[in-house]
Amino acid sequence: MAERVVIVGAGGFGRETIDVIMAAIEAGEPVELLGVVDSGPREADLERLALRGVAYLGTENEWLPVASGDERFIVAIGSPVVREGVAGRFANAGLRAATAIHPRAVVGSQVRIGDGVVIASGVQISTNVSIGDHVHLNPGSIVGHDATLAEFVSVNPGAVISGAVSIGRTTLVGAAATVLQNLTIGVRVTIGAGACVTKNVGDWVTVVGVPARDIRADRASTDGE
Repeated sequence: MAERVVIVGAGGFGRETIDVIMAAIEAGEPVELLGVVDSGPREADLERLALRGVAYLGTENEWLPVASGDERFIVAIGSPVVREGVAGRFANAGLRAATAIHPRAVVGSQVRIGDGVVIASGVQISTNVSIGDHVHLNPGSIVGHDATLAEFVSVNPGAVISGAVSIGRTTLVGAAATVLQNLTIGVRVTIGAGACVTKNVGDWVTVVGVPARDIRADRASTDGE
């Protein structure tokens, strides 16, 4: 029996997730895409869904009360913090999360993948990796051996997570950023696009640059001049 999936989010990543699911269906995966739920869709996004023949099912408040309960959901929203809140509401409504993996992603041996995960085309995941619930791995991103990504992490296009790295919940790794091996990245961290992280990063920090540095420390240094 096909898994009946609803995508939450009509924006860019929502439509990229449609691509992942459609590719999986074409590859023979038993999945049925029911449509998209979005509480504030832009007119342009609705037009793009219509052009693809994908149904707009309404807002959360409109769709959740009429859900049958056997649907699975994927929160396709880029912001880790927003994604966490939305996933909580759908889970509280009694629905289970689905996982979408593009057929052209490479997944190594002994990899644990949680629920609600989206793995896009061109992603490479090495061996003995743990991917928590509702993680997004964007196109062309790489996750090295023995890495651990906690729930709601986002790894943007072309980013590289090196071996034995641990990344905390709701952290975002920017496009083309690199995290060097054996490092620990805290909870709700933002790593800027193109940054190179060379040392451990604590919780609730934004780091940018090469080597990556805490922007709060930069501001404090500037204020003290």
